[in-house]
Amino acid sequence: MTEAPTTHLETDLSALLRGAPSTVEFKKLRKRLLRQARQAIDDFAMVPGEAGGQPVKWLVCLSGGKDSYTLLGVLLELKWRGLLPVDLLACNLDQAQPGFPEDVLPGFFTENGIDHVIVREDTYSIVTDKIPAHRTYCSLCSRLRRGILYRIARENHCEAVVLGHHREDILETFFMNLFHGGRLASMPPKLVNDDGDLLVLRPLAYAAEADIAKYAAGMAFPIIPCNLCGAQDGLQREEVKRMLQGWEKAAPGRLGVMARALAHTRPSHLLDRSLFDFGNLRPGTPVAKDPAGEAEDPCGAGLAMTANLYAAE
Repeated sequence: MTEAPTTHLETDLSALLRGAPSTVEFKKLRKRLLRQARQAIDDFAMVPGEAGGQPVKWLVCLSGGKDSYTLLGVLLELKWRGLLPVDLLACNLDQAQPGFPEDVLPGFFTENGIDHVIVREDTYSIVTDKIPAHRTYCSLCSRLRRGILYRIARENHCEAVVLGHHREDILETFFMNLFHGGRLASMPPKLVNDDGDLLVLRPLAYAAEADIAKYAAGMAFPIIPCNLCGAQDGLQREEVKRMLQGWEKAAPGRLGVMARALAHTRPSHLLDRSLFDFGNLRPGTPVAKDPAGEAEDPCGAGLAMTANLYAAE
């Protein structure tokens, strides 16, 4: 059953930010998240401009977790500041999980004057019926949820489905594909769905999970825990998350370096023949110059150390 979108209410940012910390530290955090989201939106051309004289509309998906709340808060502030020329429609897909507090998100939207739509679809029963208890639910649950969100976006004339995945989600997906899929791939900040009629956007692609957690805590968002996959033990993604957290703890800043690496691929220094013409690579044959220059040493740390040594002379 689909509830019609609310009538338009002028977004009152002060209402959304009511009770937010006024400390210098929190203001810096807000500014950093706004800057990173705006950078991702610009870098990946998420806003193509007006279509037919009308601004585009985004379906902003809220699960009730810290990431999606932060996504909505950041986008609303960017729009309020005149930095995001799109219409925003918040959406919650109630998947009929036992104990799900049905009143939390509608109350949050109404209290803050946020245009929204609530849709209830019992995907919980489908997932638990089709997937054995000892198997993870994530894949089927994600496919079902994504299909429903696409339908909602079409019904509400939205150009894009906007999700709250952040930097760590992207890195975790990269390593999941590396370890278990045998490929180098992750979550792109922008893609077109298989049917070719909708964009999927991730404006928080540059944002750190720790910053998002601090923002959500400071804003005192009414967090709703996931009782479906969140209740399962031994998920491979959780193992990858712990691995990344361990690396960051041992070498602070490591995750930021790894995230930047995803934007600086060098096909000539990998093994994918579909991306680089190794067959015609011969001495004296002109080839497309690698934008990073020649680097036979595959270790970036070694290159940096060499550069520092020469700089010290």
